[in-house]
Amino acid sequence: MEQGVKSCDLLLTGSAAVIKSITSGGADYAFECVGDTGLITTALQSCSDGWGLTVTLGVPKVEPSVTAHYSLFLSGKTLKGTLIGGWKPKSDLPKLVDMYMRKEIPVDQFVTHNLHFAEINKAFELMNGGKCLRCVIHMPN
Repeated sequence: MEQGVKSCDLLLTGSAAVIKSITSGGADYAFECVGDTGLITTALQSCSDGWGLTVTLGVPKVEPSVTAHYSLFLSGKTLKGTLIGGWKPKSDLPKLVDMYMRKEIPVDQFVTHNLHFAEINKAFELMNGGKCLRCVIHMPN
């Protein structure tokens, strides 16, 4: 192996190599936000050896498996996933509701539709069609 070339560097192709080049060794943080598992590998390859952190936020629709060479992890890189911004529903949801009730977070301005439970299929149609930002479903009494 050439002097100064790390084994992980041999794995780099395309955009990962460009990112490592323009950042003088790799990004401190890389975020994958679209649910493309191939991009998770690219983001991981783009991170700095020793401390680079890749965070995946997207939910894959097609291929849920991530493939990465094991040496990427041996070089000190970290891969983390997060859902709902890292909130823990059991403990954090009550806090979130309290913040909403105290008007500390402006949720109402993001609600575009209010529908009855009987119209739940319409809510999914609006969501899938990109025609609503947030839809509140009202449950029957």
